[in-house]
Amino acid sequence: MDQKIKIRIAGKEYLMNAPTAEIEELIRLAAAKVNKEVSAYVAKYPGKEMVDILSFVALNEAIGGISRERKLTDAESEAAALARETENYIENIGN
Repeated sequence: MDQKIKIRIAGKEYLMNAPTAEIEELIRLAAAKVNKEVSAYVAKYPGKEMVDILSFVALNEAIGGISRERKLTDAESEAAALARETENYIENIGN
C-alpha cells in the first residue's frame, strides 16, 4: 500500500506516494541529493533564479545519467566479448 511522504526540494514541500520502504528511501535520498546540488549552485551563482538553478541541477543529473548508460553499455559489450573469448578458448583446449 502506498505511503504518503513529504519531501522538501529547494524550499518547497511536496507530497509523494511511496509504494514500498525501498522507494521511500530512494525518494528521500534523491531529494537530499537535489537539495545538496541546489545549495552548491546557489553558493556558486548567487542571485540566479531558482528555475535556473533547478535547470542546472537537472542538466547535471541528465549528463551523469547518460554517462553512466554509456559506461554500462561499454561494460556489457566488453563482458560479451570476454564471454566469447572464454568460450572459444574452452572449445579449443582439446584441439
